[in-house]
Amino acid sequence: MSMNVNLESRQNLSEASFDGKKDSFVSQYDDKENVIVHFVSRKKLKEKFKVGGVLDNEQSNNWKAWLYLAPVLILMAIFLIYPLINTIVISFLSNYNYVTGDFDGFTFDNFGAILGLSEINGARDNRLIDYGFANTFILTFVTVPLAIIIALLIAVLLNSIKWFQKVYQIVFFLPYVTNTIAIGMVFSVLFEDQGIINYIFGTDITWIYGADRWTAMVPLCIYIIWSSLPFKILILLSGLQGIDKQYYQAAKIDSTPQWRVLLRITVPALSPQILYLMVTSFIGAFKEYSSIVALFNGPGTSTGSYNMYTIVYYIYDNLTLNTSLAAAAAVLLFLIILVFTFIQLGLSKKRVHY
Repeated sequence: MSMNVNLESRQNLSEASFDGKKDSFVSQYDDKENVIVHFVSRKKLKEKFKVGGVLDNEQSNNWKAWLYLAPVLILMAIFLIYPLINTIVISFLSNYNYVTGDFDGFTFDNFGAILGLSEINGARDNRLIDYGFANTFILTFVTVPLAIIIALLIAVLLNSIKWFQKVYQIVFFLPYVTNTIAIGMVFSVLFEDQGIINYIFGTDITWIYGADRWTAMVPLCIYIIWSSLPFKILILLSGLQGIDKQYYQAAKIDSTPQWRVLLRITVPALSPQILYLMVTSFIGAFKEYSSIVALFNGPGTSTGSYNMYTIVYYIYDNLTLNTSLAAAAAVLLFLIILVFTFIQLGLSKKRVHY
């Protein structure tokens, strides 16, 4: 057994030997207590330490760990770090041509242009301000909470069903492995003017083709929530199966109502999984793009304007002709996601129980 001790508390271990150097990491074996005591200093270790006169292989073989990690680190550097840095650089270039790599110099006007504060090519581009930000935030703060709540309720029900549980899991997981465009086409048929939805409810609402902004949001939100449920159900169901049954047995003895058991036992016990789903779902919702293409075939083709524009759709729409503007929008989206992720992690410190 080993024990880590800070330098400030070394006087509490009188049986352990210590060399007195504040700039070293000392590890010694205590014969009386039968433990290995590690004295840890915040300063970098200058010399390799020994345990019982033998060199500590755990510290001397760190290069092997870096060797094992090298393939992943190289791939991350090529496909993640370099594109991120390159995008940040392009966002400050004026009239950047992605084919030739030519540009007219460095500028901050790209960020002003996407925010509608300055003109680009003699005109102001307000699509991102008028549609992109609003639609993205609406989709994010509507679909993510509803999807997590619905997935939690379904996971609780599935966890209580012992017979055919595996079959139900497969049924609920099928949308996750189904092609996004195919699902969008099905929803387009369901919500068309002569579709099943209008037939069932006896309405003649134009949901998709030619619909206004807020009406079109309804099938879009339903589509996003439905398509995101399988993964959330899988994560929550695995977390439910790991909760100690003694909590539920104690609640049953006390005749605790089911809603209180859900709020006081199940939700706190699932807080790590819920936090994970919140962070990943917010990131995914901020990057919503495929659902717009699948359901509307683009924001301007089905609704008559840029009503269904999102931030990512703006990026793809300007990627070829205005690469600098697309890069600026991508950097801005990265900062938004980063801020919201840190906010969630900060708020979760008092709410997540491991």
